[in-house]
Amino acid sequence: MTILTLAQFIELAGLSSILYIISLAIYRLYFHPLAGFPGPKLAAATQLYELYFDLFKRGQFIWELQRMHKQYGPIIRINPDELHINDPEYYDTIYSGASHKRDRYEKWQTVSGTTQSVFGTTEHDLHRPRRAALNPFFAKRSVVRLEPRITNKVSVLCERLAQALNEGTILELCAVFVALTTDVISDYCFGESYEYLLQRDFKKDWKETMETLAEGGVFRRTVPWLVRLMQRLPHASVLRLMPTMKLLIDLEKDISRKVEAIMSRTCSAEDKETRLTEEGIILIGAGSETTGKALAYTTFYILDTPGVLQKLRDELTNATPHSTDIPTWTELEKLPYLTGVVMEGLRLSFGLTTRLPRVPHEALIYGDWVIPPRTVVSSTTFFISTNPDIFPKPFAFKPERWVRKDERHRLNKYITNFSKGTRACLGINLSYAELYLTIAAVFRRFDFELYETTVDDVRMVRDATFPAPKADSQGVRVIVKREVEV
Repeated sequence: MTILTLAQFIELAGLSSILYIISLAIYRLYFHPLAGFPGPKLAAATQLYELYFDLFKRGQFIWELQRMHKQYGPIIRINPDELHINDPEYYDTIYSGASHKRDRYEKWQTVSGTTQSVFGTTEHDLHRPRRAALNPFFAKRSVVRLEPRITNKVSVLCERLAQALNEGTILELCAVFVALTTDVISDYCFGESYEYLLQRDFKKDWKETMETLAEGGVFRRTVPWLVRLMQRLPHASVLRLMPTMKLLIDLEKDISRKVEAIMSRTCSAEDKETRLTEEGIILIGAGSETTGKALAYTTFYILDTPGVLQKLRDELTNATPHSTDIPTWTELEKLPYLTGVVMEGLRLSFGLTTRLPRVPHEALIYGDWVIPPRTVVSSTTFFISTNPDIFPKPFAFKPERWVRKDERHRLNKYITNFSKGTRACLGINLSYAELYLTIAAVFRRFDFELYETTVDDVRMVRDATFPAPKADSQGVRVIVKREVEV
């Protein structure tokens, strides 16, 4: 019997690996079910093409997607397993699917780090009952019933703005509004607010933690084994490796204590406690960053776009005689210009800028293309929100687009910040309530001035799960100039 030397074994293993990689590339290029779809051969052959743009060039794959669509058309193969479709009219087919099933892409399960939550659930048939248990709490009637909790937090925000006026404080609005939305969602979900609005710096490090966590999504889906390893390490070890995770670990501990207290009165299944803890983390995270950023970006555009503030103020003054009063969400929804401001703010803040791949159980038809069942398919909100055929001058802030009811009804279809279908954002109604109530209260009562802030501080230059501006941006900063008389 021949015994291989170590050198021979290493040589054989290396040769086998090279042959495997070559064979896999040949299969993907010529025999894979997606082999006939357009796109770069390198992207079809290896996942490294996408990772190069997102990991090494920091969130630039979205611009490569844009370039590929210009070259190859509306449907392209962007990696070995996934098709991307840039067609606003096809978005509902990908994500809603009517009565058809949509799984989450398994390789993206670790993006959030909460693999047992509703957000991280892969299979449609498991996701559906988990989601159904949460739906009633975020239905519009439930949000309306608990609206006084939101209004209370908005009133606290206004008092902090009055304080900033007296002290001449420069405010970074992403931190301010993320503090607001975090206080709202924590109070809404757990009956206990984290009171970030009351902290001197609006708990700015929490906003920064959320941004760091979001940008790490690409890394987490690239090395899911490392995510699982980190989740098994003691918290002390994780903090030695990643000190920036302290606030997230503190959040996990706090939610875990709340869940354990509830479960001790019902049952003590450890897997259920873990899942419910993850649900709590996702609710806090998803319920704070996107709406907070939308409020900050909307404020920038209101202040930076000539004529918008005056039109908004006039409408709010007619609807609210006293500057400190806050009308109900139902009343505010009837104001056409405010509605236009809210919708344009959503459109230009984009929500998630990274794509959300889905796995349809059935075959899909797109033009002359037949997409095989169980193919990973995605679309990207940014491309829809900035489509000039739908939104002329797409980067201009124009609330007037939405003022006419018939136009508003037509354009609503193309607001995909919350996604669509059974996996659409759970907190869409809560988010709309926060947007209406906050914008109405803040701009009825206060005047602001932008401080060393330009459109470059809100213009997206990279995909960090959320839209990220230039690296040296200090955010949307303002000074509170005066309080409007009653």
